Amino acid sequence: MKSLIIGSFTSNVSVHSPPLPNSPSVFVSAGSLHVSLRSSKGNRVIRCESSLVRHNLSSFNESFLFSRKRNTNHVANAVSEQPIEPESSSPQKLLPNAFDAFYRFSRPHTVIGTVLSILSVSLLAIQKLSDFSPLFFIGVFEAIVAAFFMNIYIVGLNQLSDIEIDKVNKPYLPLASGEYSVKTGVIIVSSFAFMSFTLGWIVGSWPLFWALFISFLLGTAYSINMPMLRWKRFALVAAMCILAVRAVIVQIAFYLHIQTFVYGRLAVFPKPVIFATGFMSFFSVVIALFKDIPDIVGDKIFGIQSFTVRLGQKRVFWICILLLEVAYGVAILVGASSPFLWSRYITVMGHAILGLMLWGRAKSTDLESKSAITSFYMFIWQLFYAEYELIPLVR
Repeated sequence: MKSLIIGSFTSNVSVHSPPLPNSPSVFVSAGSLHVSLRSSKGNRVIRCESSLVRHNLSSFNESFLFSRKRNTNHVANAVSEQPIEPESSSPQKLLPNAFDAFYRFSRPHTVIGTVLSILSVSLLAIQKLSDFSPLFFIGVFEAIVAAFFMNIYIVGLNQLSDIEIDKVNKPYLPLASGEYSVKTGVIIVSSFAFMSFTLGWIVGSWPLFWALFISFLLGTAYSINMPMLRWKRFALVAAMCILAVRAVIVQIAFYLHIQTFVYGRLAVFPKPVIFATGFMSFFSVVIALFKDIPDIVGDKIFGIQSFTVRLGQKRVFWICILLLEVAYGVAILVGASSPFLWSRYITVMGHAILGLMLWGRAKSTDLESKSAITSFYMFIWQLFYAEYELIPLVR
């Protein structure tokens, strides 16, 4: 049996239905006027009780729809001008929700860093305009896709190993929030590792394949919780893992992929490649140190002996700033020594501006606020991206 009741009230309302046998109840609360509504199977009983407990408020009209379907469910909906949002499980939201979860799972700032680094070091192999051939672009594309797949494996495995820690430090990640099950996470990381190695093998570039293989080994040893592994527990070893991948493998292996495999040239390392490797060594150490600053609470609970846990947030923060400022100072000297006037001006001014931006942002950061520290960490990644735009200009 269905019933329809539409009411209009001139004050804040509270609708309550005490439970009846075999009859559900509805409660809607908005203030000081209390209205009780009951519905039973055979008849309708409506009881209204009102009591004014606050001063009069401005009048408004509210409509309520109560219905019972198949004697089992009562639904109360406030009738308004706004359409009711579709549930998250509706077809309109399934695809966007799935994309959003994977986006967070992939740790996009690391993906962007990987793509920009490969593009940048690939440009270092360009010697003349005719080098911009379809062969070059295919080689770069193959490297980016294979590295992207491996990046998903590494960050995904880290999340699988840190579910309980991430519930404290990063509860928005899909595994920590429960959006992904452990089985789903395992399937994703296994599939992407397989696709990465398969693509690397098909391409046939040994520099590319070894870059993927060494990244796989270090990423696994860094995260997986097995005897003699899970190197992230040890601050120095963890920093060395990140430095090896971000500063050495990315610069040298992907440069050699273009230089030797794509162009078939001898493996020589010009000044920009040496500069990129040295500068990114500083940057990789900073990223390795800084990433633990916002995570100090969870790391303490689960016994991760990061430098932040051992030395404190403020000290590690300023160590990172000083390391980067030293790197920018060296970059200015390298730029000033360039025989090319355009390279000298661009690299000196570019690194000077970035160094000043870093110092100004650091001085204004509230180290007592986790959100402020997290925001600053993403700012460091933005500086990381900017540096890869300057590296090809170093001559």
